[in-house]
Order: sequence, then C-alpha cells, then structure tokens
Amino acid sequence: MARTSTLRSPLPRKPVVASPAKGGTTRRTTLVKIDNVTKKQSRTTSTTETSVATEPRSPAPLTMDSDLAGIWVTFKRTNDQNLRNILIELHMPLVRMIAERLLQTLPKSIDLDDLTSAGTFGLMDAIHGFDLTRGIKFKTYCTTRIRGSILDELRSQDWVPRLVRLKAHRLEKAIRELEGKLGRDPNQFELAKAMDMSIDDLQATRNEANAKAIFSLSEKWDDSDDDSEMEKAEILADKKCPDPVQTIHQRDVLELITANLTKKERLIVIMYYYEGLTMREIGEIMELTESRVCQIHSNVMSRLKAQLNRANLEVR
Repeated sequence: MARTSTLRSPLPRKPVVASPAKGGTTRRTTLVKIDNVTKKQSRTTSTTETSVATEPRSPAPLTMDSDLAGIWVTFKRTNDQNLRNILIELHMPLVRMIAERLLQTLPKSIDLDDLTSAGTFGLMDAIHGFDLTRGIKFKTYCTTRIRGSILDELRSQDWVPRLVRLKAHRLEKAIRELEGKLGRDPNQFELAKAMDMSIDDLQATRNEANAKAIFSLSEKWDDSDDDSEMEKAEILADKKCPDPVQTIHQRDVLELITANLTKKERLIVIMYYYEGLTMREIGEIMELTESRVCQIHSNVMSRLKAQLNRANLEVR
C-alpha cells in the first residue's frame, strides 16, 4: 500500500520553454513591439510636421530690383521729390564713372567735380524723362543723357568756335595718318596735298588751329603729386620786370665807372642816368646851380670817354 501511494504522488512539473526552432511566438512578440515603436515614431513625426505646417512663414526678403522697381512706380505716380533724391543717390556712382572716363581725354585744367556736377543735372533730366512703359533699362537710357550733359557744359565754357575745333581735329588727323604712312613728320607740301588745299590755305588753317590751345597757370610744372612742386605761374617770365642778370651787369659796370669819381660826381651820374632826374632837380638836391651840375657832368663824361678809348686801344 505504501508503495502504491508513493507512485501516485504528483511530481513537480517543469516549466515548458518554447523552442525557438519550433514556434514563432518570440518573433511575433518582437515584431509587435517594433510595430508599436514605429507607429509611435510615425505619430510623433506627423505631429511635428503638423506643428511646423501650422507655424506662420516669414515673408521672403525683397531683392534690390524689386525695391527699385517699386520706387520707380511710386515716383512716376506721385512725383515725390524724396524718391527722386533716392534715385539720384543710387545712380551717382554711374555719373562719377562717366565723368572720370571723359576726364582722361580732357586737359588737366578741367576739374572732375565740375564734370560730376554737370552729369548730375543730366541724371535729373533722365529721371524725369524716363518712361517705364518702353521696357528699357534706365542705365542704358541715362548714360547717354549724362554724357551729353557733360559735353554740353564743356562746349558752353569753350571760348574757341566749333568750326576752329573741327579744323584743328582735321589737321591733327591728317598729320597722324601721314606720320604713320611716311614714318616721319610730313612737310607742308605733303600735308597740303593730303588735305586737298593750297599752301596758303594750310598756313591759314594752322594759324586758326593754334588758337585752340589753352593752358592753366595754376597747373604744376611737374606731373608728380608732391605739394612742393611749383606752378607754371611761378616760373613764367615777366617781360616788364628787369632781367636779373642784366641788372647785375649794370651794377658791376656802374661800380667800375664810378670807382675813380668823387662823391659829388658819383651822385650826379647816378641821379641823372639811374634815377632819371634833370639837371635842375639834381642842382636843387645838391644845392648847386644847374650850370654847375652841367659842368661837372661834362667833365665826368669826357674823362669816361678817354678811359674807354684807352681800354679799346689796349684790347686791340
């Protein structure tokens, strides 16, 4: 009996572990977890996209062309002077560039600021006369107006007639062509033949063309930028002023002549020949009679002539 009860006692059951080779329970559980994570991520992503889509977008910044087009349209509609000033400031670099290019072909006496000022007036006229409906660029339109305004200002200040300028340009062009063809300076006959005119007409044309040259006395004698350079006005010869070399020679001759004269005789010679006084005025200054002054002057002249004659004989 005891043996039977022992056999009937229940044995402890071992936990059943599913073999991974047999069933797909573990794989199915893992896929479910991955699917849940993927759904949460997709739900989060969709929520983020929705929040980004609902945020208000800032407007795109306007470009310079659109701003400038708006200024043009508003100016043509309202004719506002403030907008006109803005357009002038925007195109001032173009005015200066055109003025600098023209300055390279002009004499040095022309100031860049004067050209820029004349070009600014041309820019103002171009702004008022520009038509938006024609569909052309303002830069193309205003370049001609600015250049023309500068040239008109130069012509108004030119004291030489336009016909003389044309003759001078024609003469210079013929000379350059002959120099390139002959390899030397052309003579008058060759130049007259090239210009189809006589020698007399060529000479008259040359004389008229010389009148076109104009120089500024305020220009520097040297092209360097040194401020210590002299201007042309400082080195020009003054024909009314006595020659310094001649003045020195006269002073040396005066000292040589009056070396053997007395004080009274020296004063008479200096006041008569260098001061330009008359015999009567010299007599009043020296308290002598006019006849006595004439007598002293005659004696001095006779001695000087004798001295010069002896010098000439010694030289010979």
